[in-house]
Amino acid sequence: MSKKWNKYKTRWIILIAAVSCAVAIPLATNNSSSEAESIVEGQIFTVQRGDITNDISSAGNLSFCIEEDLAFDIAGTVEEVLVEVGDSVAEGQVMARLDSSEWEEELREKENNLLQAEINYKNAEIALDEAVNPYTDEEIEEAEDELDQAEAQLRYDLKHGPESSILQSQEKVYQAQKTLDEMEEGGDEDDIAIKEMQMSLAEAQLENAMDEVEDALGASLEVIAPFSGFITQVNVSGGDEILKGTVAVAIADPTRFEAELLVSETDIFDITLGGDASVQVDAVTLPDLPAKVTYISPTATISSGVVNYEVTVEVEALETIRQQQQEAIQARQEEMRQALSSGELPEQLQEAVEQGQMTREQAEEIMQQMEEAGLGQISTLIPEDLELKEGLSITVSILIEGASDVLLVPNGAITYNRGAAYVQVVSPEGVTEERSIQTGISDWQYTEITDGLSEGEQVVVLQTADGNSSTTSQQGFQGGMMMPGMGGGPPR
Repeated sequence: MSKKWNKYKTRWIILIAAVSCAVAIPLATNNSSSEAESIVEGQIFTVQRGDITNDISSAGNLSFCIEEDLAFDIAGTVEEVLVEVGDSVAEGQVMARLDSSEWEEELREKENNLLQAEINYKNAEIALDEAVNPYTDEEIEEAEDELDQAEAQLRYDLKHGPESSILQSQEKVYQAQKTLDEMEEGGDEDDIAIKEMQMSLAEAQLENAMDEVEDALGASLEVIAPFSGFITQVNVSGGDEILKGTVAVAIADPTRFEAELLVSETDIFDITLGGDASVQVDAVTLPDLPAKVTYISPTATISSGVVNYEVTVEVEALETIRQQQQEAIQARQEEMRQALSSGELPEQLQEAVEQGQMTREQAEEIMQQMEEAGLGQISTLIPEDLELKEGLSITVSILIEGASDVLLVPNGAITYNRGAAYVQVVSPEGVTEERSIQTGISDWQYTEITDGLSEGEQVVVLQTADGNSSTTSQQGFQGGMMMPGMGGGPPR
């Protein structure tokens, strides 16, 4: 058995048994392959499928996505502080509390103020009613009766009485009517206006007193964690006299991080809110972590004539990434088990056989060894004990455009004439011919071919392409598992 076969067999056992974590896990790849750098002028390149992306890269530092200062609702004396900097706390956990005796005394005072405000309001209500209606219904009825009697007397005197009696009766009618009219008109307008203002003032004082009692009853003597996290600051101690709004502790969510970046004015129009990004942590070896653009500043930051815009990206929580990895791995394990039980070759092995990278017998041997060894437990790319930390240096790549499973050729294989693109295609007989092609996305080294070439055809690299700003991921597989002899970089 050849050394090449032994190498492929060992690699396949490792790759399939480990169910390569490249499969279906939403992690960005940032491959800088030595194979890609080896493309030189005059080289024959076989057209293959792969992924290509263009992105904007910027350096930054991780910061907490959710960090909150927690203050006391009321003034008072700190009774005890139950946490220290660095402590982990659960949602709803009490972290500090005030002495309740001062609050109870203040509450009694506010309740007394409320009672007095209610009394004042009632008195103002009565005074206004008296000003508007200074006479009772009984008094008005008596005035009406007196008017009726005076009119009856006048009618009698007009028929039987002397002139002097008639004059006296007329005067009585006039006075009775005047008294009734005044009583029906109500109180003095100026007095009513004053009483209405006193009523409004009493009403406002009552509402204020009610609010103060409600606030006192609703105020918490405790500082409680609004979410699970850890303590970043403790600003008070037991026995401290504090004012309302004094920040007692600060808490942060250690599972959610973001980064603020500066993006140039030439690139800012390519960035969209909610767009995809990836974050590479400089201090540890990790796959790129998926992220999203959560903020784009509408205003510029200008320094020495250089215009930049602030952009914020939020990193996917590590626990979410681990869960996605595990689900993908379990799905691949099940696929392998079904293939083993059915006696059929898994898709990756079948492709390797069809491409001549191994024989059917060699693939079956790998299947047998896998069955004997068992699939076992698979570890994820993100260690369970790994936690991100505030301040870590990172490199953020914000995706501008990308294409998956497309035909790619090196930029150096393409020539342009009057806006049309051409390549030199090498036939199986070794004859070179120029062919017109249609292109799509390009990065610093590769270009997507949308028409004019087929997978497996060969082209001549006419010139060396260089650059260092974009990412190209080539994958000669379906579902994400690498084929023997192929790396994660551009095709050879």
